[in-house]
Amino acid sequence: MAQPTIKLNSGHAMPQIGFGLWKVDNATCADTVYNAIKAGYRLFDGACDYGNEKEAGEGVARAIKDGLVKREDLFLVSKLWNSFHDGERVEPICKRQLADWGIDYFDLYIVHFPVALKYVDPSVRYPPGWTVDGKNDVQQSSASIQETWTAMESLVNKGYAKSIGISNFQGSLIIDLLRYAKIRPATLQIEHHPYLVQPTLLKLAEAEGIAVTAYSSFGPQSFLELKFKSAEDAPLLFDHPTIVEVAKKHNKTPAQVLLRWATQRGLAVIPKSNNPERLKQNLAITDFDIAQADLDAISGLDRNLRFNNPTDYLGTLHIFA
Repeated sequence: MAQPTIKLNSGHAMPQIGFGLWKVDNATCADTVYNAIKAGYRLFDGACDYGNEKEAGEGVARAIKDGLVKREDLFLVSKLWNSFHDGERVEPICKRQLADWGIDYFDLYIVHFPVALKYVDPSVRYPPGWTVDGKNDVQQSSASIQETWTAMESLVNKGYAKSIGISNFQGSLIIDLLRYAKIRPATLQIEHHPYLVQPTLLKLAEAEGIAVTAYSSFGPQSFLELKFKSAEDAPLLFDHPTIVEVAKKHNKTPAQVLLRWATQRGLAVIPKSNNPERLKQNLAITDFDIAQADLDAISGLDRNLRFNNPTDYLGTLHIFA
């Protein structure tokens, strides 16, 4: 079944429903990607920091070899990690990531965070994480977002990425970036769920023609295994009466309702599951429409509760709030 797509400002079409590779174990990643392709997924959202790009690429290669898809049928996404923001570091690490995936280009390559960290050579530690020493020494780089974005633009010009985008950027940084961008960001990836709706940011992205991809669509569920106290203290969205009621109305699961709440409002989503049945369920979210009153009720659960605060790792205040 053909999946809905979102037309990007770069001219390319991006599947609206993808598969997120965050926290997918290396030991199972190749099989997970292969099975997801078999189930109908065409967008895979990866990152240097996830540490599983080689295995993800093995799953893709096997699916292509078995005739399930062609490379051009897939929309493969990866991200520039914080340690590679210096202009001269961007192209080499992108090429390293392409080699790990076993492909010639990314359909979309994203700046993971607007946080520049000191360079760590991949031969020393890869992926480098947040620290210089692999323990607790966090050091920032002096690279500006403009320097990084200029290098990102060169990836498009050289054919290493068809589109480029940003992630975890807030409004003021986006406005600043647009002042000097020769190639506008095609997408903005943000934490987005009923506890963190970010309506003003969504309006800005829409006004500027930037497509939005939601991650952590299930709210605290994504962070429980990381033992985030904020997630442990928050009521599970899967059990929330508002979500459960809407799910019963449509004979859908709470997960499907949460994903449809996002896609019906024009956002892309990147859920993941190792369960074959849930894999299919997460794709089957555009065959029903939620009433506007119910959409509003779900949005009304907003607490401005952000679970992924990048600056927590820097020991500073929440500049992303």
